[in-house]
Amino acid sequence: EDFLNLIFKAMMKDSLNSSHPVSSAVQSSEQIEEMFDALSYIKGASLLLMLKHYLTKDVFQAGIEVYLHNHNYGSAQSDDLWDSMNEITNGTLDVKKLMKTWILHKGFPLVTVVRKGKIISVQQEKFLYRVEPENWTSDASYLWHIPLTYITSSCNFTHCTNAYLLDQKSG
Repeated sequence: EDFLNLIFKAMMKDSLNSSHPVSSAVQSSEQIEEMFDALSYIKGASLLLMLKHYLTKDVFQAGIEVYLHNHNYGSAQSDDLWDSMNEITNGTLDVKKLMKTWILHKGFPLVTVVRKGKIISVQQEKFLYRVEPENWTSDASYLWHIPLTYITSSCNFTHCTNAYLLDQKSG
């Protein structure tokens, strides 16, 4: 429950236009200090949990093991983790492409789901809690690769493997 409360606090901060991406280039030590805030850590942890759920626990664990093996006693960059995950997925999913949409964009998407009979439509747009005119920038081009999982009447949540990757504005 504590982690869930932290996630909602981080999402509130991330829903403001004054937010910042989880990962970005820095030029000074002050910028480095600014990056290591609760938003970066909590959003980063949430994104890893999202990826673990989408890839499955075993695939995610194998990717982490490859990453640790390849970079033990050395330094690494975020792309190194995604490359390790890509080794495990064998080209079935470009984890780096998926995760860059999350760590390089500030904010998060609002996904709208509409059901008409047996047809389900989904659409994404950037969620903004409050527009701050002094910090306003247009983020209309933001596009996340959103892993969606779902259940049907013939599938329960614990044994369900239905997944859809929303990598366009709508699908």
